[in-house]
Amino acid sequence: MEDSLQHIKNWKNKRRAQKKPIKKFLQLVSKRKNKQLDNKAADLHQKAFSKIDCLDCANCCTSIPPIVSRSDVKRLCKATGMKEAEFTRQYLRQDEDDDWVMNTTPCPFLQEDNKCSVYEDRPKACRKYPHTDADEFRNNLGLHAGNAYYCPAVFFILEEMMKAAGHK
Repeated sequence: MEDSLQHIKNWKNKRRAQKKPIKKFLQLVSKRKNKQLDNKAADLHQKAFSKIDCLDCANCCTSIPPIVSRSDVKRLCKATGMKEAEFTRQYLRQDEDDDWVMNTTPCPFLQEDNKCSVYEDRPKACRKYPHTDADEFRNNLGLHAGNAYYCPAVFFILEEMMKAAGHK
């Protein structure tokens, strides 16, 4: 893997300045979203994750509380040996959209080495993040501008798409 830490450092230095151009680019892309867009994103997704190691970053786990569904709670309770009411009381809160989310950031299951202590049983939102592979890309265009600020892989994907399209 190329120097993951260098990619993350570059992202941290550029993400603020690119926020508006990325938003503008995604608005243009949203007018012509199609399967070809997903294919390009899937290719760039593979390329991004061959360059960036999530364990070098873990910014999503330290910044974005994931939505936790009822089935996620059941799975996490089984993994932690907790009862649902206890798990909910200890780890969850309802957000402004009435979704259940982790009640703290960083995530309480994030370990010092940036590994997840419940990785095999993590919430679906964590499994799917950053929504840039397969059919996930075009169905989540509204998320990508914000996620580019939190995830160097999303930033890389969008930056490469912008370059290919002649946007700066």
